[in-house]
Amino acid sequence: MDFELSPTAQDLRERLLAFMEERVYPAEAVYREQMAAAGDPHHHPAIIEELKAEARSRGLWNLFLPHKTEWTDGLSNTDYAPLAEITGRSPLAPEALNCSAPDTGNMEILTMFGTPEQKERWLQPLLEGEIRSCFAMTEPEVASSDATNIRCEIRREGDEYVINGHKWWISGAASHRCKVAILMGKTDPEAPIHLQQSMVLVPLDTPGVTIMRNLPVFGYEDREGHCEILFEDVRVPVSNLLGEEGGGFAIAQARLGPGRIHHCMRALGAAERALELMCRRVRDRVAFGKTLAEQGVIQQWIADSRIEIDQARLLTLYAAWLMDTVGNRGARTEISAIKVVAPNVALRVVDRAIQAHGGAGVSNDVPLAAMYAGLRTLRLADGPDEVHRMVIARRELRKYEAGTAPASATTSGDLGVAR
Repeated sequence: MDFELSPTAQDLRERLLAFMEERVYPAEAVYREQMAAAGDPHHHPAIIEELKAEARSRGLWNLFLPHKTEWTDGLSNTDYAPLAEITGRSPLAPEALNCSAPDTGNMEILTMFGTPEQKERWLQPLLEGEIRSCFAMTEPEVASSDATNIRCEIRREGDEYVINGHKWWISGAASHRCKVAILMGKTDPEAPIHLQQSMVLVPLDTPGVTIMRNLPVFGYEDREGHCEILFEDVRVPVSNLLGEEGGGFAIAQARLGPGRIHHCMRALGAAERALELMCRRVRDRVAFGKTLAEQGVIQQWIADSRIEIDQARLLTLYAAWLMDTVGNRGARTEISAIKVVAPNVALRVVDRAIQAHGGAGVSNDVPLAAMYAGLRTLRLADGPDEVHRMVIARRELRKYEAGTAPASATTSGDLGVAR
């Protein structure tokens, strides 16, 4: 592997770093002030629109898209990964660049599977940053880590689909700017297990859609929210089907691969910022006659954090490179591996930084507690750790089904590309 950034990625990286220093970090205090003044946890503060306008003017817009658009020539996963890491250093950056989940995944599948009419109505305003969207898959009554469990019913009646289901942890749905859900449900419960599901576009103002509540995460209310939603006899035209009937599971898999690269690199960006905050803190704080930085245990925390972040970054970049060279299926093991590794590494680093800050670490005076709450959800979102470990173990064991491990299973010379 060549670890040198491409000229395009290097140019964008330099411009993004400048944008973060000049506009994003100073905007964090303004954001808190505007949110406090509004008194609405789901308020859309003016500073966000100011950052979006500035990002667009600097050519830092929709960078996640691998497809050519009027804003970008399209970036590979390998090119976008280091940029995603930088955006993970601030909660404001992804939205400022129109690179926020779940919109990124929704835009990608609309690009790949949407009809011209669907693209005009929903994809274009999403690409312009005019609206937000959500992805309605997870359900409270079933273990949604196995998407085949989903019970939401999508029944065809003439030229309409009638939807009945109960969803929760639907990220983004509390935003006043969230206008559409991509909903996954069952159109044919009698079909083969992976062909039962379909995806449909459901405008959130459709009769029968009820946002029951926003779910806090460790007491934190995210501005975009994580909602529990009831769909009761919701009717949408058949033309709102995304892709084809029975194609929902395959579309979901296409959506998750790049999204996991984005999540993992943003997690490492948060870890880098936590490490930076820890280093600054321990250099200035004195206890028992010397700075915390001179204490052996603190030095071990810093060293371990540096090692773990770099290891996780290399594995994530390798997964991104595999996706670019052999496709999502060829990188499935590595995608699952990074989904386990990156959030856990980030959580350990943030935990050490909290400890180094003492009481301040668990307050809102520094961003560490909020970072921890957000990162902890990543051990569940897009599949819990246990499911990804199961995927890795099964693929590893498959190499030995004939009784003898192939050479690629026992040597590292091929970097694991052979499957």
